[in-house]
Amino acid sequence: MDHFPTNWGRPRNEAFDPYATYPIHQRPVAKDSFADGVQHTQQPIVTGTSVLAIKYKDGIMMAADNLASYGSLARFKDIKRLHPVGTSTVIGASGDMSDFQAIQSLLDEVVTEEFTHQDGHDLGPSEVHEYLSRIMYARRSKINPLWNSILVGGFRDGQRFLGYVDLLGTTYSSPSIATGYGAYIAVPLLREAVDGKEDTLSEADARALIHNCMRVLFYRDARSLDKYQLATVTAAGVSISAQIQIETHWSFAEGIRGYGAQTQ
Repeated sequence: MDHFPTNWGRPRNEAFDPYATYPIHQRPVAKDSFADGVQHTQQPIVTGTSVLAIKYKDGIMMAADNLASYGSLARFKDIKRLHPVGTSTVIGASGDMSDFQAIQSLLDEVVTEEFTHQDGHDLGPSEVHEYLSRIMYARRSKINPLWNSILVGGFRDGQRFLGYVDLLGTTYSSPSIATGYGAYIAVPLLREAVDGKEDTLSEADARALIHNCMRVLFYRDARSLDKYQLATVTAAGVSISAQIQIETHWSFAEGIRGYGAQTQ
């Protein structure tokens, strides 16, 4: 008996079989012309905003909120945008979160490979920064960039390191760096408190400075969140905190024209 209804005398459409009734070896192969081309990311989709980082007297401090936005929608509120690399480095990323996950996988593979050598050496922050700069520039040269701005901070052999790399492979170092909207809003606050004073800035003062900058960003940046994580890298190693809540006060907005009852 023929068990395939399409063979029971009814007319069949060779290009459309909604119930998959053809024998497997006879089914027409659908051709997707769009899939034949090379597909590159044209724009970031799920994104993270600012990352802040500074040097202080004992090491490096870095902060990023836990929000990943889908366009203008605050979609994911528990995303970790700080990632430890080895025993003396931490990275923080703005931009596309799927590309950041790809970068995390690349770094984890490098760290694992380095560990398997069992020679007593591992990657320090400057090596991680250099590796990322080569990766980002190579992808940019293939017109297929990883859509991220990344901060790399670490502490190795008594030396603090803080560097920046973006999707073009551009790199620089500074005692205070911010990505995203923080590059416009937070950097002036960071530079005033840190640049030239990083050798005397205490951890408590550094935490207070970062906390205040994250509060200012939450007030001003529509893609930010009032919860963030803080990473410190010192001679003792890498430490990434749990979520920290930002206390905010919005009473001042009642006096702004165009807000609430004030319409003119």
